[in-house]
Amino acid sequence: MSDITVPQLGESVSEATVGEWQVSEGDAVKKDDILVELETDKVSVEVRAEADGTLTSIAAKEGETVEIGAKLGELGSGDAKASQPKGDKGNDKKEASASKAPGDEGGASGSGELIDAKVPVMGESVSEGTAGEWAVKVGDTVEKDQTLLEIETDKVAVEVPSPEAGEIEELLVSEGDSVEPGQVIAKIRAGASGGSASKSRSKDEAKSADKEPAKAKSKPSGDDAKAMPSAQRVAKENDLDLSKVEGSGKDGRVTKGDALKALESGASAPAKSESKPSAPRELGEREERVKMTRLRQTIARRLKEAQNSAAMLTTYNEADMSAIMSLRKQVQDDFTSKHGVKLGFMSFFVKACVTALQDIPAVNAEIDGTDIIYKNHYDVGVAVGTDKGLVVPVVRDCDTKSLAQIEKDIIDLGKRARDGKLSIDDMQGATFTISNGGVYGSLMSSPILNAPQSGILGMHKIQERPMAINGEVKIRPMMYLALSYDHRIVDGKEAVTFLVRVKESLEKPERLILDI
Repeated sequence: MSDITVPQLGESVSEATVGEWQVSEGDAVKKDDILVELETDKVSVEVRAEADGTLTSIAAKEGETVEIGAKLGELGSGDAKASQPKGDKGNDKKEASASKAPGDEGGASGSGELIDAKVPVMGESVSEGTAGEWAVKVGDTVEKDQTLLEIETDKVAVEVPSPEAGEIEELLVSEGDSVEPGQVIAKIRAGASGGSASKSRSKDEAKSADKEPAKAKSKPSGDDAKAMPSAQRVAKENDLDLSKVEGSGKDGRVTKGDALKALESGASAPAKSESKPSAPRELGEREERVKMTRLRQTIARRLKEAQNSAAMLTTYNEADMSAIMSLRKQVQDDFTSKHGVKLGFMSFFVKACVTALQDIPAVNAEIDGTDIIYKNHYDVGVAVGTDKGLVVPVVRDCDTKSLAQIEKDIIDLGKRARDGKLSIDDMQGATFTISNGGVYGSLMSSPILNAPQSGILGMHKIQERPMAINGEVKIRPMMYLALSYDHRIVDGKEAVTFLVRVKESLEKPERLILDI
């Protein structure tokens, strides 16, 4: 038996949305068969079987958000015809127990295999959580995948489902206890029919009665019930009013992370009723409402996180594109004939940026905690707009490539991006990014950093403008350049110098050829 987990999803990508499963529980699969597809804000990732076997269980349903390392399901060896995850004698006992009438002695409590309910993986780098309120009690009958309790961490709230149908034999942790992934928190007697009271009732009545208290507990009401125990402790220790803190947990519950954020901000977060309307506003006669896709929600969240986490600043300059335009016109036919691609502007910009990055290494670095990581390689991300959103494939080792090779790489990556065929390797590892808003007609903008990078260059539309040259007014094709950078690591002098280096290389492209 092996766990099917969420693989690495790319640089700065920590979660994905589960797509449609290609197989069902009990299906036999071969090694490298596609099991399920995960969608991130950048790419779609196929999760494949690591060996031949049978899909014994699915832990993450379609539409759920999962983090790197999270359990998606279980893959075991065995016959595909088996409908239960285990084909042992214990399973036969469960089937026999379930088939007997509620009043038979064989269905009494104590029959069946004793199953452990364990804490699932709670996300990358999350090693512990806090047990919330139990949704069941000893003696209750539960169905497979029914929620037993909720575990709250500083990042997410995780529901612990029942691994099998049966009766709760023992609860091993209490509300507020710290728990770790893999820890056994309850014992379930598989196939048991519940307590003595349920024996005198029909199976449907017993299930209905047993589920009602669980449902009532799983939906807390009132100010005291809307916060997790760990959040309540933080509030009590710091005299924090939780009624003014917006909860991000299940059903709007306030988590420990929510409480800590409220303390860090110096004041309680606005009440949920103030920040979010209780009901959607009414639409006008010529309006329509469309729910944001998870991809768009993720893009929005990450862009805002980049603004909040970095000391972002933008500096501007402009470049006279006359020299490059003249050079392209002179050599275009010969260049296309020899290399099979046209000579565009992007290859010049990539080369100009590499020259500037070599002179100003801070723009090619990133912050890691209290350290700075300087990168001695030049992998440039090129932002590409697609129907699904913005993606940033990477052109590798730009310092060693010719203009022709860079043009070929950009064309290939752009085509695969629009066709949705980019791989994880194509998307991660960039040290710097170039965004060309000029192709859409943008005259000037301030690009947002692509974390964890410390710099991004914005290209814009080439516009003819009157310029003063040697005391005379002449019309020149000009382009505004914008460098957004993280001021925590890049000083203003370095940012301006970087942009001047780029300008010099573009206005005198022979500098790129002569490496000066």
